[in-house]
Amino acid sequence: MLKKTLCFLALLMLVGCGSKKRTYSKSKPLVVSVEGSTEEIVPPTKTRKQEKKDTRANAIITTALTFSGTRYKYGGTTKKGMDCSGLVFVSLKENDISFPRTSYQMAEQGKRIKLNEVQKGDLLYFKTSTRGKRINHVGLVVDVKGTDIKFIHSTTSRGVIVSSLREGYWNHAFVRAMRIL
Repeated sequence: MLKKTLCFLALLMLVGCGSKKRTYSKSKPLVVSVEGSTEEIVPPTKTRKQEKKDTRANAIITTALTFSGTRYKYGGTTKKGMDCSGLVFVSLKENDISFPRTSYQMAEQGKRIKLNEVQKGDLLYFKTSTRGKRINHVGLVVDVKGTDIKFIHSTTSRGVIVSSLREGYWNHAFVRAMRIL
């Protein structure tokens, strides 16, 4: 019994050794201690250009999210009804960005990017028709967490919703990602 108690105390000392509560602030770099050495890890700072782009992307996303739950209407651009390209068109227009009205014309604008480079505010394009050969659906990226990409769009069955590119249907129908900001 004494042996078990001593082992437990030794283990407790090893686990608790050198641990202390740390608080971090944005103004001080994070210091990581590894066996006596210290290494500063400074989070990457955003440039003014990147901050402006993020602010603009967030404004566009906020506009698009105000249409959540709006029913689908082919050619629609209002709260009474909206299609996928109408959602993107209105969200951009209300933030002073001129853009084509249809998804296949939108797909010709901007810079093509790889899926692992996608950021908030980028556009995702899809081919959902088995008959047509051109892009016929668009979504606006609202969040990226690792490989999980969430986008807002308008579907014929559920109207304006946020979906994940991980969903089988959307992953299969995906064609390309484009950066417009």
